[in-house]
Amino acid sequence: MNDPGRPPLDVPAGRLVAGTRITGLIGSGSWGSVYAAEELADGAPVAVKFLRPDQLTPGQRRTMAELVEREVRFSRQADHPGLVRTLRTATLDEPDDPPLDGAVVLVMERAERSLQDLLAATAPHTPVPEAERLLTEICAGLAHMHRHGWVHGDLKGANILLMPGGAARLADFGLTAELEGTHAYVPPLGSPDHVPPEWWSQRAGSRGVPLRPGADVWAFGVLAHQVLSGGLHPFPGATARARSLAAQSYARGASPLRLDQSVPERWRGLITACLAADPAERGRLDAAELLRRVSLTAGPEAGCEVRRRRPRRTVPLVAGALALALAAGAAALAGTLLPGGGESPPPPAATATSGGQGGQSGQSGQGGQSDQSGQTRPAGAIPEGSDVPVALREVITGTARRCPEPEVTPALLAAMLKAESGFDAAAARPQSDEYGIAMWTPAVFNAWAQDGDNDGDRDYMSAPDAIVSMGNYVCWLDQQFKHRGLSAGLPALVVAGYRTSDKTVADAGRVPDRVRPHVDQVMKYLAEYTG
Repeated sequence: MNDPGRPPLDVPAGRLVAGTRITGLIGSGSWGSVYAAEELADGAPVAVKFLRPDQLTPGQRRTMAELVEREVRFSRQADHPGLVRTLRTATLDEPDDPPLDGAVVLVMERAERSLQDLLAATAPHTPVPEAERLLTEICAGLAHMHRHGWVHGDLKGANILLMPGGAARLADFGLTAELEGTHAYVPPLGSPDHVPPEWWSQRAGSRGVPLRPGADVWAFGVLAHQVLSGGLHPFPGATARARSLAAQSYARGASPLRLDQSVPERWRGLITACLAADPAERGRLDAAELLRRVSLTAGPEAGCEVRRRRPRRTVPLVAGALALALAAGAAALAGTLLPGGGESPPPPAATATSGGQGGQSGQSGQGGQSDQSGQTRPAGAIPEGSDVPVALREVITGTARRCPEPEVTPALLAAMLKAESGFDAAAARPQSDEYGIAMWTPAVFNAWAQDGDNDGDRDYMSAPDAIVSMGNYVCWLDQQFKHRGLSAGLPALVVAGYRTSDKTVADAGRVPDRVRPHVDQVMKYLAEYTG
């Protein structure tokens, strides 16, 4: 999938780059382009990824720098036939060609297609061809990573590449992290369809979100169900967001796990174990034991063949540049473009000390209201004739409707935005480090950042980005307070949480005095919008 917001880097066929000859464009993402190429030495097919630092925002460059060392360590340590390799890298010195000058180039193994492509071509309720062999190979690669102290962090169909001959290899190591004891840390990114339920309630600290090997086990369980059922997800829902909510409902014990009837009986127990709702229970199924059970379930005829490889070439430090491009879901790897795969999950909240932390103050969401024409509108809808800018109403309404909590309404978000900034996208309070229409503190925004305008960037001064990110945090706050038994006066509590933090409000059990005037102001605006 090409990124419509930015044209692909123009590299003509026949161009010699880093020991390869370019043969044609494969795809383009937000931060770079991927080209098919062939090795000058032996004509072997490869993929060449071009990353342009001049196209990155300062925030993206900082995140890239944080991921460089992690990517390099993984490239040096984790070599296995089940993992796609970066063969070499280079930084182009092309002063006469400004678009290419300074571009980072990564030469990688090239695949024929991804597992996601194969799933899309398979009829529902039907296993993909050679399903059990593929699952065994995927699990072998995963077990190798875990054995060497790494967690993949983003295991899904788009990140499993199928090589010439059909071998499955894990790819996209942008969220791969090195274990430090029982867990690692990654940026608050991931694919909603494949992250475990506990992901949604974890907090992002200064080092990122805690990641444990059990997250990969959960993702493998989802993937195994899809491979054996023609792409069907084990949790119902028409969107990734709906499926993630269904998984959370299952984890709370509110709904049972129902595997598709097409999943063979001998696989059902293993998939159920992978999808254990309790992270501790799931954590007891380490990848080595998982591989043993997968191999026994699949049988010897499905065993993966460990193919010999050419000697691995040294990967320079610049290889880390690939990590962020892939983690952002805008990059392609090994000849197959790997988009991010739908909506990003609401990141776990960083505990906030000032504004821009998310909150809500809304009605119950039941019934409806009458607008000036006397017609009934949905409860919590923004009324016609209000002072909410018309240009913002669609993004506010869409953001609120994505949250399953009835308190989170368009009118609530509008009231909060009015109190925060008066709907001024350029608002700023430098003394408290708060900026934009939602008055985000930049450090907190980075933990919750969402791309609301689909331009490939996340910017707290972009009204859509700021509003969508606010809505995600507001929804999470609502759920957190409910889980803690704080249901009386919940709208006001959530507004207070946005101004302080979930912990501050939960510890107090009420609206803290220091933010009471602000909360009262939001409630006043809300009453005007819902009266």
